[in-house]
Parts: sequence; C-alpha cells; structure tokens
Amino acid sequence: MNKLLRLNQLWRLTTALFREIIREPGVLFWGILFPILMSLGLGLAFTKKPDVLRKVAVIRTSVSSSPATSGAYNFLERNCERNPSNKMDDYRWKYVIKDDKLGNSVFLFYEMDWDQAMIMLKRGTVSLLLYVKDDITEYHFDPMNSDAELTYLKLSSTIGAGDILPVSSNSEIKPLTVTGTRYIDFLVPGLITMGVMMSTMWGISYGIIEKRSKKLLRRLVATPMKKSHFLIALITVRITMNFIEALVLLLFALITFKMTIQGEIPALILMFLAGNIAFAGIAVFVSSHTSNTEVGNGLIKFVIFPMMVLSGIFFSYHNFPDWSISVIRVLPLTMLTDGIRSIFNEGAGLREVGMQILILTCAGTVFFVTGLKIFKWH
Repeated sequence: MNKLLRLNQLWRLTTALFREIIREPGVLFWGILFPILMSLGLGLAFTKKPDVLRKVAVIRTSVSSSPATSGAYNFLERNCERNPSNKMDDYRWKYVIKDDKLGNSVFLFYEMDWDQAMIMLKRGTVSLLLYVKDDITEYHFDPMNSDAELTYLKLSSTIGAGDILPVSSNSEIKPLTVTGTRYIDFLVPGLITMGVMMSTMWGISYGIIEKRSKKLLRRLVATPMKKSHFLIALITVRITMNFIEALVLLLFALITFKMTIQGEIPALILMFLAGNIAFAGIAVFVSSHTSNTEVGNGLIKFVIFPMMVLSGIFFSYHNFPDWSISVIRVLPLTMLTDGIRSIFNEGAGLREVGMQILILTCAGTVFFVTGLKIFKWH
C-alpha cells in the first residue's frame, strides 16, 4: 500500500511540474518552436543551393606582353562568363565546374593588384591568389586552410585536364605562411570577439534572470541601492573578466602561433571596450523584465546563435548570398570581429575603426538606458 501511495505521489508531482512548464507560452516557443525555426532557416541557407562558391583573386601584372595573350587570360576571356558590371568590388569572370552528384563549383575571379588581394585574403573574402606572368602560373594560398586547398585542387585539376592554363613545369604552388594571411590569424580575433559575446550575454543576462527567479533581487528593493549602480557594477566585473580572458587567449596565440598585432594597440583596446559595452547593453535589455529562466535562456540564444553562424567567426560571411551581406555587416558581432581583425592583420588604427567604435558604444548605451527604464526587481 505504501509503495502504491509513493508511486501516486511521484506521478502527481511529475504531472504538476510538467503542467507548470507547458503553461508558460515562452517556454514552449523558445524550447520547441524557436529551434525548429532556426533549423528551417539554416537548412534553407545551406541546402537550398547546391552550388559551392569559391572566390579567387587574379593578380594584375605590369609586364611588357599583353596580359590578354597569356594562357591564363585566354582561358578567362574565352571560357568564363564575363561580368557586365564595371564596379571595382565585383568579380570580373565566372567559371562553373558542373557536378551532378557533389554539386557545382562556381569560381568567381577578381582582378586586382597584390596589395588589394592580400587585404581580401586576410578578410576571408578570397581563399586563393592566382598570379599570372606570361606563361607562369602561381597559386598562392595557406596550406593549413582546407577550403583554400580544396579550391586549388578543384581549379588545378580542371585546368590540367583541359590544358587551359599552363601547368606542370609552368605552374608553382606558393604557400602563404606570412603572418596575417594564415587561417589562425583569421580565427583568433573571431574567437576573442565570440568570447566577449558569450561571456557577456550568459554572465550578465542569465545571472540577472536567475537572481530574479530565486527572489534574490526582491531583497535589494529595500536597500538604498540604485538600479543603475547595481547594473554598472555587474557590467564592470564582467568586462574586467573579459579583458583577462581575452588577454590570456591573445598571449597564447602570440607565443604559440607567432601572431602579431599589426595595428595600433590603443585602437585595439578601444575596439574591445566598445564591443563589451555593446553586448553589455544588449544583455541588460534582454534580462530586464523576465523572471523565467527558460524564457531567458531562449532570449539569450535568440541573440547569440544567429550571430555565431552569420558573423564570420569560423569562416568568412562572404560565403552567404550577396543580398544578406549588407545585413550581416551591421550585426554587433560582425562589426566587432571585422574591427579586431583589421587591427590584427591589416594594420588598422583609430582612423579606420573609429566609426565602428562609435556605433558599438552608442548602441550599447541605448540598449542599457532602455533596459534600465524597464528593469524590474521582481
């Protein structure tokens, strides 16, 4: 009898807790519907179009012979679709390698000088440089970058099979191992900025929501403490921790991978601080009202997941459709990552990243003030 009674108690307790969860609309949306919407959006983005886009920079050369008479330019002019646009940042030639089983490989060739190509390589816009001088073809890429190596293999195998460009003895592989052009130089700034977003959003937002759900914030109402002081203190501690965490990662990268900071250190510090301010403001805004940890968990994921995928942390966001690039560039994580990368790899200073610093700081301030206005203790 006692055993049946205990089982009945367990069943009623389980049922009560389950009803408590499903009666909260926010839990159902963020826990069930939002992941479905995310999978739908990302599934359409990555599976709707089987074509793989590969961007290649063709280096202009000032040689006595006309470039149009060389084998490379003959191939580009005769076998590739020429872009009618005359814009400087548009590709000049397009070539498609068709594959019904694995999907088509679409090559976009951009014609530019060496300095422009290096900047695009550091930003992840292109992964391979094609240097053509008379009948010599050189492939410049980072051998540690799997995407660049695959681009080279695809292009060179097609070229070799059709005798389109000079190969064998007339082609050379030039590994790019110069600091700033390696994949690790692209990755580390992204990891630093992603750490800022993750640490700030979970450390501030979830911390506030959890304190509110446990009625800990309610006790602070009776004190003479101002809301702004509480939030500013919380933000100060989190920013300090972010500086320490980023500094440890940076020192590890500098020592282990021989990375260098080519730009201005003051600009790097201000850029990092502006990113912290932006995400701290967003974190306060997100956590200003709800006391349900499930809803708060969903709100935080709503902020961080799209930016983790879209903002070019692990791969260049230029791989996304052209219409989406202008939207991706204005995301806070994208602006912060682009600014940090340009200081690391392109020698940027306050003049180059000043506008990004201003925008991130203003955005963080606006979110903080708005969150402060609607903030509730319980």
